[in-house]
Amino acid sequence: MIDIVLVDDHPLMRKGLARTIEAEADLNVVGQMDSAEEALEALDDLAPDLAVVDISLPGMSGLELIKHLQSRFSDLATLVVSRHDESLYAERCIRAGAKGYVMKQEAGDVIVQAIRKVLDGRIFVSEEINERLLQQMAEGGQDRLMQSPLEVLSDRELEVFELTGKGSTTREIADRLHLSVKTIESYRARIKNKLNLDSANEFIQHAVQWVESEDAL
Repeated sequence: MIDIVLVDDHPLMRKGLARTIEAEADLNVVGQMDSAEEALEALDDLAPDLAVVDISLPGMSGLELIKHLQSRFSDLATLVVSRHDESLYAERCIRAGAKGYVMKQEAGDVIVQAIRKVLDGRIFVSEEINERLLQQMAEGGQDRLMQSPLEVLSDRELEVFELTGKGSTTREIADRLHLSVKTIESYRARIKNKLNLDSANEFIQHAVQWVESEDAL
């Protein structure tokens, strides 16, 4: 039996994923968590074969969780199942240590296919992203194919940008990420520079518009 844990803060999504997975005779969901912190506490005892992780989590983000899992549980395979745009997040997740990325709106059989491919030690992404990664490898990692202006942002900068778009203040972001207000302000300044935004109001407006477009997916 293959043991799997689900890390997603949407109970209905977790239940749906669990039903899809446990319909397979050899797959077993041994734990469901709604935060990265809860998952890290439980994994030592559960010792699963696979973690299915969402990107948006309360507290530590899914991206940060993937990095922690890679460091602490090197034999644990990780698959991301998220509503976030694959063209922006899939490569970031693979670089962080995940073995696959699936959009939540995909059919259950696609998610099961992704699970089996990841457990087999292979990478699962869409054909479009796979071609993109292969082209980057052929080019030696140079001349990245920018599908979105936000790809110029680092993982942490993207997290600050997203939290800003969700209405969090600088102090709230600092508290959530366990960083100083000055550090968050530095991130915001770098983001504005990278995205060619002239003012704080333009920065906030741009972030809100992006979050709303993501929520519409």
